[in-house]
Amino acid sequence: MGSFSFVSAAAARRLEGKVALITGGASGIGESTARVFTKHGAKVVIADVQDDLGESVCTDLNSSSASFVHCDVTKEEDIENAVNTATSKYGKLDIMFNNAGIGGTPKPNILDNDKAEFEQVLSVNLVGSFLGIKHAARVMIPAGQGSIINTASVCSTIGGGASHAYTSSKHGVVGLMKNAAVELGQYGIRVNCVSPYLVATPLAKDFFNLDDDGVHGVYSNLKGKVLRPEDIAEAALYLGSDESKYVSGHNLLVDGGYSIVNPRFCMFEKS
Repeated sequence: MGSFSFVSAAAARRLEGKVALITGGASGIGESTARVFTKHGAKVVIADVQDDLGESVCTDLNSSSASFVHCDVTKEEDIENAVNTATSKYGKLDIMFNNAGIGGTPKPNILDNDKAEFEQVLSVNLVGSFLGIKHAARVMIPAGQGSIINTASVCSTIGGGASHAYTSSKHGVVGLMKNAAVELGQYGIRVNCVSPYLVATPLAKDFFNLDDDGVHGVYSNLKGKVLRPEDIAEAALYLGSDESKYVSGHNLLVDGGYSIVNPRFCMFEKS
């Protein structure tokens, strides 16, 4: 019984010995992922522009397993510094989670869309992911291994779910992921996306002007279940762990089947 318990405990820590860098890690999906990753044995560097929140999360997690670095993902020097911080503090980088993102302004009429606002969303969501992949690859290529994860969205596969800028940025993230997976695969580096349905994060609630109940009440194909940030963190855990050692170039949708059905044209009656 004792040896069985030891094996079970070891198996439960699925990121033992790994080092992860999470952008946008001070709140929402990023914060939940930082908590899940440290629970599973990883050393985590949280990179965010929300300094107080980031420091608070690290204090809560324990300074021996988590640290914070200020990082604006639109600035290459910040991304470079965040990667360098992870490698200098912990000696390597095994997992890069490009999670930082913004929703922009919800303007459904393209004539009302401002060029500068459009470019700002792409700068954070798409260019930020590009810079994260670039600098993660810089340290992962010599190591001959690594897992790069990007937060996309259900909006990366369908239209009409969000603004032009947000939808364009998330389609771009998936395209970038596929290209990077092809290039970096020769070095043993895996590149994937996790694409959530609507989650009750500060970003989503602000964008759609909804509270938690409002978010949970939005149509989903999977009844009786509520999607939470922790569920996306669990998906990232899979993509970051050795359990997904042969998964690369994949866009993991966590949407309860939302993107595969048109609820207004369906032969299956909804209760």
